[in-house]
Amino acid sequence: MYSFKSFLVVALVCTLSVCGQSADDQQARLLVSKQVLNKLLVQDSDILVKYTIYNVGSVPATNVILQDSGFPAEAFATVKGNLNIRFNRIPSGTNVTHAVVIKPLTYGRFNFSAAVVQYKSSEGAEQPQFAISSEPGEGYIISYAEYDKKFSPHLLDWFAFAIMSLPAIVAPFMLWWFSKSKYELILKQKREKVSKD
Repeated sequence: MYSFKSFLVVALVCTLSVCGQSADDQQARLLVSKQVLNKLLVQDSDILVKYTIYNVGSVPATNVILQDSGFPAEAFATVKGNLNIRFNRIPSGTNVTHAVVIKPLTYGRFNFSAAVVQYKSSEGAEQPQFAISSEPGEGYIISYAEYDKKFSPHLLDWFAFAIMSLPAIVAPFMLWWFSKSKYELILKQKREKVSKD
């Protein structure tokens, strides 16, 4: 009898969860990813930020608005793209990708915060749903002078080094050449003398 009651309770809970789940499944659910794609973040150089919105729900998401207020105008300039964009519809089981190119105006540590996505979870939904993107975290933007010092080919430096090291290479070569020429001349004269005798 005790096992029959527990079987009934388990069956009732499973039935309620399936019924409740089917009502919730008729909504759009968005997962949002925000990625900074550059390996090095350099002042006055382009940075590519990629947003990907996945609809894992069973119905399309409508009136999707992506807003990223994590790049203040005094620290960043938008080169290409838009930090606030609207998508009319994202079908279920699909994703949408949006990219923005920004340029940092200053250098130092910067916290890349999350973007916010507002959407309606079904066609007749009154209240908007909100989703927060992943956070890329803190990044260090290096100054252009520091970047140039580490990663430039330093052609002028190598040219100056070659000019300065030229006397140290040419002087011994010239001494060797004069010595070699002198001994070759002496050897040639001895051979001519032997051949005349």
